[in-house]
Amino acid sequence: MVLSIQAPAKLNRFLAVLGRRADGFHELELVTTVLEGIPELTDTLSGGPAPSLSLSISGPMGAGLEADESNLVIRAWRLLEGAAGRSLPASLRLEKRIPHGAGLGGGSSDAAAALRLGNSLFGLRLPEAALLDLAASLGSDVPLFLLGGTTLGLGRGERVFPLRPLPLEPMLLLHPGMHVSTPGVYRALAELGYSSSQPLPSLAEGSTPPWRNDLTAAALKVCPALAEVREALLAAGGEPLLCGSGSCWAARFDSADLRDVAAAALRTCHGNWSVWPV
Repeated sequence: MVLSIQAPAKLNRFLAVLGRRADGFHELELVTTVLEGIPELTDTLSGGPAPSLSLSISGPMGAGLEADESNLVIRAWRLLEGAAGRSLPASLRLEKRIPHGAGLGGGSSDAAAALRLGNSLFGLRLPEAALLDLAASLGSDVPLFLLGGTTLGLGRGERVFPLRPLPLEPMLLLHPGMHVSTPGVYRALAELGYSSSQPLPSLAEGSTPPWRNDLTAAALKVCPALAEVREALLAAGGEPLLCGSGSCWAARFDSADLRDVAAAALRTCHGNWSVWPV
């Protein structure tokens, strides 16, 4: 028996950094939407029982990724084995479509998919609360992929709460093919300071959170070339927002027609950039 789990990307629509905590992590407040239903931005994790645990990686974004014990899929699987109290030998295959180091949560989504896959494949029947605890120990973004939809993230992001559905405006996601180091961005943020950060305001019924990312200035400091992408999106009529710590950008538009015109223009002028309508 072989099972497959979809691992979609995510978009931080609101990301506030409220300061540095005593444990070295940062106090965050996030509103995140899991981007389900976009095949070009969805990884697939498949697996079936086997004599031993193995992982193979393929797909357009799989180059350079290690299929060893450092991979989040394997790390998630090992945690699942610990919770089950036994080994879970399986042959796993990860089809990578989400770009690495883009701020779209691809690795975290793969880890959440591994928890779900192993729980189903071996009939472990671990409850959602147990899976969420395992997910939080893997990384701040992993729990939100177990919940799906739109979530509020608190703490370092690992404390997640479901929010009412919030429709996405017509938008583009654009990846310029760069890799931005998340630790490097947070180090730059510490140099720039946190004094201007404000938490999420109360939202009236039907309203959407501010389109904001407090990591933007730090990411531009670490990778100045990101500014070219922002300017191109502005020139195309969009309202840009950095995805996580970068390097992917989102841009929302007043209509789907304007979005599609912008997508065509950007693909023509910047053929080496990946552009996805959402």
